Amino acid sequence: PATMFKDLLVSQFGESIIIAEDPTALQPSLSVVAERIAEVAGFLQNHNDCYFDLLSCITAIDNGPVANTMEIVYNLYSVVYEHSLMLKIKIPRNQNHEPLPLVPSLSHLWKTANWHEREIFDLMGIGFENHPDLRRILMPEDWEGHPLRKDYQEQERYHGIKVKAN
Repeated sequence: PATMFKDLLVSQFGESIIIAEDPTALQPSLSVVAERIAEVAGFLQNHNDCYFDLLSCITAIDNGPVANTMEIVYNLYSVVYEHSLMLKIKIPRNQNHEPLPLVPSLSHLWKTANWHEREIFDLMGIGFENHPDLRRILMPEDWEGHPLRKDYQEQERYHGIKVKAN
């Protein structure tokens, strides 16, 4: 369970990196300081008692302009030990014309992170530091905005084609 992983991480990194855990969650989860996510994930991947060899999913949540935060959720799984862990980070949400929020990439740890991070960048507007190829993956390169953000405003036209439904 998350408590075992939390104790291991606290012994390695100190209490300051673990923000919270949810003991009632169906899947064990820990919230981690965003700046340390790559370090924590690498430790969990390589530690003999954890061996999280699979990053099954990364997803992002926009908590909206009122909360002014965004979250990224990482689902880790160990094929060998058959255990799972959800890591969560919370970051400040950027306002219009501010640089995109930026978090460390995990693409150097798990190849699948490459595509998941590109999708999050494209649709949610979160950048990934040290990503090898951070560019749009679903939307055209010159598309305006990030369509899954809560304050997304559809552009009226794209290359002369009406795209906004009335």
